[in-house]
Amino acid sequence: MTVYLSVVGAGRALIGVVALLGVCLALQAPQAAAGVVLAERGQLQSVVVTSVEDGRAAEGGHARYLCSVADRDGVPLKVRIWRGCGEDTRRGDALAVVSDPEGRVSPRGAQTGSGVSGPLRDLAPWAVALVAASVIAVVRSYRLSVPSVALASPGWGVASHR
Repeated sequence: MTVYLSVVGAGRALIGVVALLGVCLALQAPQAAAGVVLAERGQLQSVVVTSVEDGRAAEGGHARYLCSVADRDGVPLKVRIWRGCGEDTRRGDALAVVSDPEGRVSPRGAQTGSGVSGPLRDLAPWAVALVAASVIAVVRSYRLSVPSVALASPGWGVASHR
């Protein structure tokens, strides 16, 4: 889109906004796709917390707790879970996790009331902003010029030379 906007002569600021929104949308899309996959074919399973880490130090003060978990057979999951993991979570607690039976998407903490629309709803504002900025950039790139015949005709308020 940015190449097209450059070709039609849109302003650099508008091209920058469209490029930035495109990058933001591209960064959010894989997470949304994984959420859709888990919503469609994910299986709910119970796991046991093996350790809880306060994620504030690792994330620069962001209050997020990360739980290392293992399935009922004692096999640890390769990912740490943050949904459902909080300050009150202790070792040995049970958490609900949604996992992909085909193993293509990493397991996540279960969210109540989240179907296919949840991940797509998170992606929608980025897509709407990108479309709106693109439309504005395209519309602003077209230069409307007044035909020279119209300037010479009486009624346009231009004095004619005789």
